[in-house]
Amino acid sequence: MRRDPELETIIAVKFSAVVDALDERGRRLWAAAESDAIGYGGDALVSDATGLSRDTIRAGRRQIHSGNAVGDRLRAEGAGRPRIEQSQPGVMAALEKLVDPLTRGDPTSPLRWTCKSRAKLAASLNKDRWQVSSTTVGRLLTELGYRMQSVRKTREGMTHPDRNAQFEHINATADDYLQRAQPVISVDTKKKELIGDFKNNGREWQPQNTPEKALVHDFPQDAMGKAIPYGVYDMALNEAWVNVGRDHDTPGFAVASIRRWWSAMGKSRYPDAQALYITADAGGSNGYRARAWKHELQKFADDTNLQIRVSHFPPGTSKWNKIEHRLFCHITGNWRGKPLRTFETIVDLIGNTRTAAGLRVKAKLDKRKYPLGVVTTNAEMDALSLHLDDFHGEWNYEIRPRQVD
Repeated sequence: MRRDPELETIIAVKFSAVVDALDERGRRLWAAAESDAIGYGGDALVSDATGLSRDTIRAGRRQIHSGNAVGDRLRAEGAGRPRIEQSQPGVMAALEKLVDPLTRGDPTSPLRWTCKSRAKLAASLNKDRWQVSSTTVGRLLTELGYRMQSVRKTREGMTHPDRNAQFEHINATADDYLQRAQPVISVDTKKKELIGDFKNNGREWQPQNTPEKALVHDFPQDAMGKAIPYGVYDMALNEAWVNVGRDHDTPGFAVASIRRWWSAMGKSRYPDAQALYITADAGGSNGYRARAWKHELQKFADDTNLQIRVSHFPPGTSKWNKIEHRLFCHITGNWRGKPLRTFETIVDLIGNTRTAAGLRVKAKLDKRKYPLGVVTTNAEMDALSLHLDDFHGEWNYEIRPRQVD
């Protein structure tokens, strides 16, 4: 069983909440019951989380399965081997010195550049003449309040000085369009997905011992293709259109996706619309530097007679784009644990995404080709009806329909 730090932390927290109320037998039986509920690999995981030895957990399981979970025999208080804190005073302080965030960067620390696994911590302590096992190290760490944790992404890198001002500009512009009953959409490309018999992260309810089976390795050459879901999220109506491409994520594909949304949903929802406001990331197929993006939007404006205003989020702030947490996260949750074996499967799963807040999604497979390397010439750029805002015109601009003779 692959190590699961989150589950290990949950078990450790549960154990620390009840351990003082349990006697020796109670601790053994509680740990055995937790291990049985987990199944394969449960002994190792529960042992890591609680500090109880695997032999102790197995003994508890034997008692449960034999029907002798409740018995009269219990060791007298204080009987058995003394705790290591009593037989080796100072061992907990020595262990904490190895893992304390304030001291682990010390050049003299033997584990400064090593992974702090239980085995390595135990080996380091043994070098210092302490006699301790990796299981005991796990128990001591739990008692000291340490848990297995992964790195959490919370700190952003260098930010643009006008980042917040751009956020305020986007919010004010969106409010203005919404008050005038003009459509406001958030667009982006979701992570590309391999189509085939591959594992998809997450779990779903299945009959016991009948998990979905998938290939061991996710080799691209085994895939039927790659799905490219491009989403268009309507902020006013909480509706979305997802165009599932199978060729390349290009500016042509991005604007074609917006066109399909307008034809299938937008035009009927906003029959009197004269303008469209688009919020997009700074990079990718709809990036502010992509000349082809603006060129394709111009053709869209000419065809629909819409004034198209675009605002890009500053570089490095794509997570603030509404589509990320109003649409994409729900799509991911809807297909968790399901292998995406065909393009039809991915389209159906996207189209059936629903939320308690009323989100409705339509999806369609796009079989058209979108070649790479299409060049937008200087002459084509000069012919655009492109109007840059005074505030960061590279991020905020409007493309107006051209008069056609």
